[in-house]
Amino acid sequence: MIKRTLRKTLFLLCLLLLLHGCDEPTTPRPRGYFRIDLPQKAYSQYVSDSCPFTFKYPVYAEIVRDSLFFGEPVENPCWMDIHFPELGAKVHLSYKPINDQNNLYKLLEDAHKLSFKHTGKAQYIDESLIKNTHGVSGLLYEIGGDAASNVQFFLTDSVHHYLRGALYFNAIPNEDSLAPVIQFIKQDLQVMIETFQWVEKAPSGK
Repeated sequence: MIKRTLRKTLFLLCLLLLLHGCDEPTTPRPRGYFRIDLPQKAYSQYVSDSCPFTFKYPVYAEIVRDSLFFGEPVENPCWMDIHFPELGAKVHLSYKPINDQNNLYKLLEDAHKLSFKHTGKAQYIDESLIKNTHGVSGLLYEIGGDAASNVQFFLTDSVHHYLRGALYFNAIPNEDSLAPVIQFIKQDLQVMIETFQWVEKAPSGK
C-alpha cells in the first residue's frame, strides 16, 4: 500500500515537472492605445474688429469667445478658446493690456507661476524663447509627464499687449496616449506663434 502511494506521488510529481517544462516564457506586451486619425494641415487667418491681434489657426479648429472663466465673468472680451472638436482639446487664450494694474513684471511672474504649478506631475519643464518676424516675443513652456497642460506660452510687445495660451484636453492627463495629438497641436501652435501680430485698433466713435 505504501509502495502504491509512493508510486502515485512520484508519477504526479513527474507529471507536474513535465507540464511546467512545457510552459513558454511569457513576454509582457506594451500597452496599446486607440489609433487617432489626424486631419490634414491647413490654416485660416483670425481677424477681429475688437481684439488687437491676428494670427493663423487650423481650419479644423474653431475660435469661441469666452464669457465666463471658472464661473466668473472674464477680465477682457478678447479671452477665447481655440477648440479642436475632433481631438478633444482646446487652447485657452487670455489677453491683457499692459498698464499700471497689469504691469509686465507681474504678468511674467504670473505666467511663470501658472506653468510651474504643474511640477508635481511634470517629468520636466523646458523653456524656449519666442521671437517672430513681427516683433512679437515671449516664452514657450513644454511640460513633460501627466500634467493638466503640456504646452503653455505667452506673447507680448513688452509695452502695450500681453497674451497667454495653455493647451488642455477633455480627458484624464496621460502623456503616453496623448503624445501624437500633443505633437500635432504643437505644430499648429508654432504656426500661430510665427504668424502672430499685434494690430492697433482705431478708437471707436468720433
